[in-house]
Amino acid sequence: MPEVTSALVKQLREKTNAGMMDCKRALDEAAGDLEQAETILRKKGIAGASKKASRAAKEGVVASYIHLQGKVGVLVEINCETDFVAKNDNFKEFVKDITLHIAAANPLVVSREQVPAAVVEKERDIFRTQVVGKPENIVEKIVDGKVDKFYSGICLLEQGFIKNPDITIKDFLNAKISEMGENIIIRRFVRYMVGENLDDAPTTESEE
Repeated sequence: MPEVTSALVKQLREKTNAGMMDCKRALDEAAGDLEQAETILRKKGIAGASKKASRAAKEGVVASYIHLQGKVGVLVEINCETDFVAKNDNFKEFVKDITLHIAAANPLVVSREQVPAAVVEKERDIFRTQVVGKPENIVEKIVDGKVDKFYSGICLLEQGFIKNPDITIKDFLNAKISEMGENIIIRRFVRYMVGENLDDAPTTESEE
């Protein structure tokens, strides 16, 4: 099996305009086969979506979703390029699916870029202590794998889509970008759950 080198990743990126991580994942899935990796990216809509990523997306919607009879609430802003797409039923269905996913999967941030570096380094230190005694040449690879798994648990774009765990939210997003022909951005969200963090809140007593 061909080794997935940085040069191979770069070559695939130049051919498809897809992101580095997307190219690496596709090459891993294709066992290093460049043509097959390109096909994987195209099937997921990543190659076409990447070309649209630089386009301004200033339209869109702010949508809400209430789950479990008022126990969980989600507010999300999702942007597109035109008001025409924002009013499209396909776009509205996509927004609904994202709010449902956030309610169920409880991500903390949209993407890994929003995770503070100090938090990531703390996790790396923990993971390094878990692999003490392993050969030095594979320790960082193991730690990198654990960090990727950490990201996939808290980053919306890297979570498996609840309606189809075989794809990530990013895959789902890219497919919609290719389908609708516009750049689409999941800009921000907030999720509330009744009673959340109440144990940490200060208590007050009424004065007699």
